[in-house]
Amino acid sequence: MNKTFAAILVASTIGLTASFAAVSPAMAQKPEIYTGVFSKQAVGGYDPVAYFTQGKPVKGDRAFSTTYKGTVWQFSSAQNRDAFIATPEAYAPQYGGYCAWALAENKLAKGDPNFWNIVDGKLYLNYNASIQKKWLADVPGFIEKADQNWPSVLDK
Repeated sequence: MNKTFAAILVASTIGLTASFAAVSPAMAQKPEIYTGVFSKQAVGGYDPVAYFTQGKPVKGDRAFSTTYKGTVWQFSSAQNRDAFIATPEAYAPQYGGYCAWALAENKLAKGDPNFWNIVDGKLYLNYNASIQKKWLADVPGFIEKADQNWPSVLDK
């Protein structure tokens, strides 16, 4: 190996190591919107507007989608998509779609679109039926705690 090639190889290795070191703290932060490990879809592909307009989870359709906060959101109709685009904060689940009860415990867990409720015009998701039962025992108290923990819990 000649000296010039060796010098370039060492310099490249040092540069790459420094680049990874500089990036790694930012990479440790969890995404603001929960999508699951192998997905880029918010709310598991369900239509967040439908919770408010139909009172139930409704699967979204790729034909009616938009991107918000770097995440794909699907809707069951163009009307719902357009309502979301106009005021996404009115329809997006609280805490980025993570489990609201877990947030109250200062933890992150997936929110399941089938375990939900609307409180004071805001959508909250829970991990499963058992967790939702705990959540419903003290919704105002859990919201207060979760609000205190959000979004700093993403840094853990």
